[in-house]
Amino acid sequence: MTRSELVSTLAQRFPQLSIQDADISVKEIISAVTETLANGDRVEIRGFGSFSLNYRPPRIGRNPKTGEKVSVPGKWSPHFKPGKELRDLVDR
Repeated sequence: MTRSELVSTLAQRFPQLSIQDADISVKEIISAVTETLANGDRVEIRGFGSFSLNYRPPRIGRNPKTGEKVSVPGKWSPHFKPGKELRDLVDR
C-alpha cells in the first residue's frame, strides 16, 4: 500500500474526513515517527509493532567492481519489529 492509497482508504472509511484532511493526518503521523527516531527514541504502536534504531558498526567492505577494500563508517539504521497481533495475522 502506498501513502496515497492509505490517504484514499482513510477518506473512504471516514466520510467526515476530506482527502486533504486524511493527507494531513498521514503526514503528521509519519513526521512524528520520523522525528522521534531522529531524536534516538523508540516508537511503539500497540498491536502493530515498534520502530527503533540499530547501530551498524564500522567495517571493511569491498568495491564489487574493483575488489578494492573500502572503509564503511558506522551508522544508525531504522528497524521495525512487528507486534504479536500483526505476526499472527500475517502467518494465517
